[in-house]
Amino acid sequence: MTPYVHAIDPVAISVGPLSIHWYGLMYLVAFGLAWWLGRVRLAAGRLPVSDKAFGDLLFHGMLGVILGGRLGYIFFYNFNEWLADPAMIIRVWEGGMSFHGGLIGVLVALWLWTRSHKLHFFDTVDFVAPLVPTGLLAGRIGNFIGGELWGRSTGSALGVIFPHAPGVPAVPVAELQSLAASGALEGLARHPSQLYQAALEGALMFAILWWFSSRPRPRYAVSGMFALLYGLFRFAVEFVREPDAHLGFIAGGWLTMGMLLSLPLVAVGLWLLWLSRRSPTLSPMPRPAERPT
Repeated sequence: MTPYVHAIDPVAISVGPLSIHWYGLMYLVAFGLAWWLGRVRLAAGRLPVSDKAFGDLLFHGMLGVILGGRLGYIFFYNFNEWLADPAMIIRVWEGGMSFHGGLIGVLVALWLWTRSHKLHFFDTVDFVAPLVPTGLLAGRIGNFIGGELWGRSTGSALGVIFPHAPGVPAVPVAELQSLAASGALEGLARHPSQLYQAALEGALMFAILWWFSSRPRPRYAVSGMFALLYGLFRFAVEFVREPDAHLGFIAGGWLTMGMLLSLPLVAVGLWLLWLSRRSPTLSPMPRPAERPT
């Protein structure tokens, strides 16, 4: 079977010198879904705050994702390059975001928001956790459209020829498609690991968390389930995802940075689920009335 040759234009809209990439639009989709799903959970009484406070919470979360994701990418994956070129940290148009950095950024933002509203930190985290997987789904689809973060080589029928992957001839896509049909690109197909992550960390994790959080749960339980599922799913996909070229395998010829960063999430998830066994179960609470402006 001829492998699919990735031929999706990463630019969604181009007007003169202005280009809007699909990856950027995926961020808008992610925040839009978070707003909509958050409103559903707010109406169900999962957090006793007003609509205005929820809007503020979402804004804090957006800043946490963007700032934390960029800083995490620099410090977890490209620290030496940053030391040689400190200005790279602001060149976000060149790409580079880290989920684990974004997670830390979101937690810091939620902590600051929670302090100002005098709530328990994990009540806020439990509220937000089910909103995250749809953002991961959108982000991984954006990675696939952009033809980045591909997987390792595979002979599977699911394999995809990514034009910018190592070993792929630098020729127009139409010529690549002809070469693929002739069998000349045998051995160059790669796992579309972005789509595996979209399915596991996005669609499946959302379905599980949305179902799990649809009824009152003890404090820490939803957060613990999120951390455990993400850590396990990310660790599993790392076995078919290509390690970062400048890092490679960091131990044993198989351990990647993504695996290393996911192990603490598994541990934290199990710890939070254990804590939840003796924690209060919060019943749905009415939202406070909006103050007139």
